[in-house]
Amino acid sequence: MILEAVLVLLIGCGVFIAGMNMLGNGLERSAGGGMKRMLGRLTTNRFAGVGVGAGATAIIQSSSATSVMAIGFVNAGVMTLAQATSVIMGANIGTTVTGILVSLKSLNITLYASLLAFIGVMMMFLKGDRWKQIGGTFCGLGLIFVGLDIMGDAFDGTGLDVFFQTKVFANINFPLLLILCGVAFTALIQSSSAATGLFITMVGAGALNLDSALFLVLGSNIGTCVTALLACLGASTNAKRTALIHLTFNVIGTIVFSAFIWIFTTPVVNLLQSVVTKPEMQLAWFHVVFNVTTTLLLLPFVKQLVWFAEKVIPDKKKEEKEERQLRFVDERLLKTPHVALGQVKKEVEYMAALAKENLERSFAALSNEAEKYETAITENERAINFTNKALTKYLISLAPLVDRENERAIGSYFHVLNDLERVGDHAENFGEIALQMQSAGLAFSENALAELKGMQEKVLRMFAIAETAFDKLDAGRLNELTALENEVDGLKKNLSSRHYARLAAGECKVELSPYFSSYISGLERVADHLVNVGYSILNPTGSQSEARAALA
Repeated sequence: MILEAVLVLLIGCGVFIAGMNMLGNGLERSAGGGMKRMLGRLTTNRFAGVGVGAGATAIIQSSSATSVMAIGFVNAGVMTLAQATSVIMGANIGTTVTGILVSLKSLNITLYASLLAFIGVMMMFLKGDRWKQIGGTFCGLGLIFVGLDIMGDAFDGTGLDVFFQTKVFANINFPLLLILCGVAFTALIQSSSAATGLFITMVGAGALNLDSALFLVLGSNIGTCVTALLACLGASTNAKRTALIHLTFNVIGTIVFSAFIWIFTTPVVNLLQSVVTKPEMQLAWFHVVFNVTTTLLLLPFVKQLVWFAEKVIPDKKKEEKEERQLRFVDERLLKTPHVALGQVKKEVEYMAALAKENLERSFAALSNEAEKYETAITENERAINFTNKALTKYLISLAPLVDRENERAIGSYFHVLNDLERVGDHAENFGEIALQMQSAGLAFSENALAELKGMQEKVLRMFAIAETAFDKLDAGRLNELTALENEVDGLKKNLSSRHYARLAAGECKVELSPYFSSYISGLERVADHLVNVGYSILNPTGSQSEARAALA
């Protein structure tokens, strides 16, 4: 009988965790844009960071996922240690939402709440991603209560409650042992929300006394750090410090509360029982008080926590050369696909900035000392090539995790990366042309340079329009982009004719012909790639003609 009851308890716990994951995924997909805006507005304000951490955790229903996301941002260099610290503090507050949700079972609404699972499944058959997202959210919420009901059944007349009371917690009633049990169990299932949910259910069923449950919950807050610690393996120094701060924060809070509750166990239990009548709600609200109080106590000491982490995990020696990595994305961000997609956009924009910078340098090299730009152009080209390969690989991993609407965005990013990489190649070629001409003692005439400068300026104007269109998703100036491309095409023909006219008149050396022709042909191809970048916001397939038709 006891064995069967334990199996039922495990089944209920499994359904509960599955419901939590489904609820978190549904909310994250529905509020993905809101999460990106929240994270994009992160400032040095500690309270704002706490709010972002609490909000993100309430959405994705996992403080571990939020902490891993913070580690990913720190590893990518997007978030400072101080910002990540306040976000993690907020995550601990956000995770208490699940406990409050679980405690609602004591209000006898389980049957009606479980019906949401059926409603959610039916909604997922409707057309449209929005309905599917809402359906997934409802289904997850319903499954949470189904799981709670199954866990409750495990204690109903099976003797499991008596078994836990007399055989388990009668022998494990020392506070430190209870804390260690909470740490171990949470580390095993990697979810403090699920662990707290189980403890709340056991308190409600009479299988666990409230005074013992308090210490188990405190332990669960340390156990949830295991996920973050695992996530920082192989990460940057600052990412490891972030995981250490997460652990330190929860350990300090647990020590402070454990010492107080150990001394004043009876008064604390009596206080909770006088404020809230239901045992489930007593434990849920204790969890809230613990995390809010710990945050309030340690929020003024963010700098000290950062200092401690920097002392424990020092910077790498200067001679140790770190591998090149993407600036804004990290593998850990794949746990929150909408956020990862927003970071991918930043990475693409960074790659575009590198390509534009190389174009400007290569243009300058044509009329100045070419060798002084060579190193900078080469280094930027290496960064462009690395970003293209690494980000393409990242997008392949991200594509299966997003909804249909964002699949189109990923499709456009693949094409934009390819076009920007080709622009970088042409910029490198322009730089090489300048170097070769300088080595051969050749130079374009003033008339030829003036004509090339006019063509270069049009290309740079196109670049600015394409960047704006991609950044703002604004198709308002795409017709202007097309008009400029037509002008560049016309200039290629006109400049070629004028060059041959100068040759015939003896105003230009014949040795310059291949350089001049390669240069204007390269500029014309750059213009084509920039049009593709601009029109990518309308058509992810990369077909320029279809995109123009969509605009018309």
